[in-house]
Amino acid sequence: MKNHRLNVIRDYIAVLKPRESSLLTFIGVCAAIIAGQGLIPPKLPLVLVTLLLGSAGVNGLTNYLDRNIDNKMQRTWHRALPSKRIYPAHKVLPLTIILVIIGLVLAWQLHPFCFIAGLVGTAAAAVGRKKWTCVFPQGILASCAPVLIGWIAIDATFSWPLLLLCLLIALWLPIHLWSVMITHREDYLTAGISYFPLSRETAEVIKVLIVLGLALHAVSLTLYFVAGFAWLYLVLANILGSTLIYTSLRLVVSHSRRDSWKLYKLSAFPYLGLIFLAMCLDSRLISG
Repeated sequence: MKNHRLNVIRDYIAVLKPRESSLLTFIGVCAAIIAGQGLIPPKLPLVLVTLLLGSAGVNGLTNYLDRNIDNKMQRTWHRALPSKRIYPAHKVLPLTIILVIIGLVLAWQLHPFCFIAGLVGTAAAAVGRKKWTCVFPQGILASCAPVLIGWIAIDATFSWPLLLLCLLIALWLPIHLWSVMITHREDYLTAGISYFPLSRETAEVIKVLIVLGLALHAVSLTLYFVAGFAWLYLVLANILGSTLIYTSLRLVVSHSRRDSWKLYKLSAFPYLGLIFLAMCLDSRLISG
């Protein structure tokens, strides 16, 4: 009985996508520290809780909305909702909706603009799920929301560094998503998903990924000059950017699923998480 309850709890937690929610929370917290010029702002714990609960709620909601698509894909059919370990699926809705509401209420406490960013991000995530669209613009709005909330909670002015952070996310997102779609191309097509990049030949999509990787690296270097970062960020940004581009070039040569999967895994925490961490550490270095 105890093991059964533990399994049920694990399934409900899995629906909230803890890894993805943690990454979104992390970059939002980093944005708050960067906005505070490396200092630890008093609002930081509230920012962390707001982002963690809100991201978990939104991810749970999109998992619920995508359950029928996930059921048709080998990569995702074993998840708690499509496999019906949680049945009926609407049993997760109270938890996800409560988390979203709490996240939005806390966002309002941070700043009204944080609330707007959270509300827009939630709506964009719900609309921009697998079945209806690819990356633009809903996915970008949803992914930029944590950065906007973290930054605005500390500095409620729109600036070039904040714009460049959002542009960094906008260029990173298609690299991250399209590389996994290339890896599992047949799986997505079987599920009835046929928008870009699946509507094009893999060779064409890979060329787009190279261009996006170069643009992403260029934006990361522009941040060095515009945001006034120091040597630490510059070194790490070049290492991370060069590694991402090298992995993309390997994919151009091989066209293999293995290399597209490597690009997908690299683009998650190793790239996005570490480049935001580099900004935080560099900001602390400058402020110290």
